[in-house]
Amino acid sequence: MGNSNHRAQMRYERVYRQWHYFCLFLATVVFLASAPAWTKELLVSDFAREGLAGWNTKIFAGETGYQLAEDGGRVVLRAVSQAAASCLIKEIEFQPAEYRYLRWSWKIDQTIRGGDEKTKAGDDYAARLYVVFPGRFFWQTRAINYIWANQLAKNASIANAYTAQAMMIAIESGPASAGRWLSEERDIWADYQRLFGEEPKKAAAIAIMTDTDNTGGSAVAWYGDIILATSPR
Repeated sequence: MGNSNHRAQMRYERVYRQWHYFCLFLATVVFLASAPAWTKELLVSDFAREGLAGWNTKIFAGETGYQLAEDGGRVVLRAVSQAAASCLIKEIEFQPAEYRYLRWSWKIDQTIRGGDEKTKAGDDYAARLYVVFPGRFFWQTRAINYIWANQLAKNASIANAYTAQAMMIAIESGPASAGRWLSEERDIWADYQRLFGEEPKKAAAIAIMTDTDNTGGSAVAWYGDIILATSPR
């Protein structure tokens, strides 16, 4: 009788252990399935540690001054434009399907007097950020232009006055938030698909631009570090 009870107790303990381990395994599977994927980040700019290394100047009409500056305890990029248009561009290839979230911060002194997104004469912006997508031929190159708009309503989009290959999205609009740092995040992949009607294959560069050549005005802007990420904040 004692042996029977002992064997029964051993069977019970063995079944309990098996069930316990199965429950632990099941819980682990459920957790891994529901947990968010680890976010990978690609640092486009690190002004404090790298300065302007890797950034090249492209001049269109006169030269906007881009210099490192300290603002609010951090190193940022300060842009000053007086009837000029030039940009800083960094060649960086990435797949928007993977690194689809673009993050940055910026601040402006004021919007452009006379700036108008719908005309060539008003095509000036205190701050804007380009994402460039190469084509097989140079005229097939496309760009998403994230702008601090002068008149275009926030979140509205429009083709650039010079070319429909560059589509602009008003991330901020008007002078109400001038003088304040604002943090932004955009889904590049979703924006491209909506603006161009197809999925982006590859991006090749990021550009920063503060320009005032068309209006003959002036502008001052500040840009914080730029990051590409695989997941949203």
